[in-house]
Amino acid sequence: MFELEAVIFDCDGVLVDSEVIAQEVLSNVLAKVGVAMAPYEVFATFFGKTVPQCIAIAEEMTGQALPEEFIAAWREELYREFRQRPVEAVPGVRAVVEQLDVPVCVASNGPLAKMQTTLGVTGLLPLFEDRLFSPDSGLPGKPAPDLFLAAARSVNADPARCVVIEDSAGGVRGAFAAGMQAFGFTGLPHIDAASLKAAGAHTFSSMAELPELLRALPGVNR
Repeated sequence: MFELEAVIFDCDGVLVDSEVIAQEVLSNVLAKVGVAMAPYEVFATFFGKTVPQCIAIAEEMTGQALPEEFIAAWREELYREFRQRPVEAVPGVRAVVEQLDVPVCVASNGPLAKMQTTLGVTGLLPLFEDRLFSPDSGLPGKPAPDLFLAAARSVNADPARCVVIEDSAGGVRGAFAAGMQAFGFTGLPHIDAASLKAAGAHTFSSMAELPELLRALPGVNR
């Protein structure tokens, strides 16, 4: 029988509703280096990318290296906005995480400091302790499976007994590459449900649905 051993969450768009703030800030900082993009264009271009990938795309657009201070200025403005607006938790996610009786982790293509900021502002950080996984550690970002596999190892879980909660097709592909099952969360306006389904994820639109989805996994023994 299938025995669930861990649930691995993406951060932005799954635990915290941060994408609108993030894309507005990136639009602002790109404008300062001569790249004029509306937030919706920023989203279409940069959604789900790692920081190095974002930098490479921006440099290709400008035809030159970005200023050395670009990343620091970007992060400073982003984290300030997360605290001031402030960023909010995805509705219902705290209750869901608190009722799960298996280990939970976070695997994100975003910087570790970004996760610590958004999860800290929303009060979710203590639920995940030190189980945060980012390319900052030197591991490849999604859609590579490495972050998910590292998360599973951290809690001594068999990847085949882990479930990943994602809002991007790249994340879903990474979960499958790690040998894990994946659900696609579609409960925020920015999320492309069709791309999640095309990647093979079972989709759901409310965090309140997640516990029952986990209990209904084929062969689940809980």
